[in-house]
Amino acid sequence: MVLSQGAGRQTGNRGIAAVLKVLAAVPALGFLIVGLAWWIAPALVGSQLGMALLGGLGLSTQIADLASFFMTLGGTILIGLLREDRVWFYPPNMLLAFAIIGRLVAWRFHGADFAGSMIAVEALVIAILVLNARAMAKA
Repeated sequence: MVLSQGAGRQTGNRGIAAVLKVLAAVPALGFLIVGLAWWIAPALVGSQLGMALLGGLGLSTQIADLASFFMTLGGTILIGLLREDRVWFYPPNMLLAFAIIGRLVAWRFHGADFAGSMIAVEALVIAILVLNARAMAKA
């Protein structure tokens, strides 16, 4: 009886781990798409993020840095999922945590609008990645 309960729990854990992987893969693919969009259609993606395009070197920096940010987020999440190695979740968690802090600093000290919905998405992805890392540690 104990063996069957343990086996059932293990099967349930694999099911939860699979769901967690899907929950992490969806934003990872979204981040990659946003990153590529910064290269292909920066005005479009910028407007969706409430951001006007800069000019000159500022535009170069805006496109390069934001594409890099989003593609690093998506790429490291996917590498972590495919390799089943939770260490790959540290960089995206750090990027997202610093983005949240940056949004709060911009709001509190620099007059930016409060970006609550963006902070919520970033915090949710962090939580999903932490749960994936815990599931990988137990496997």
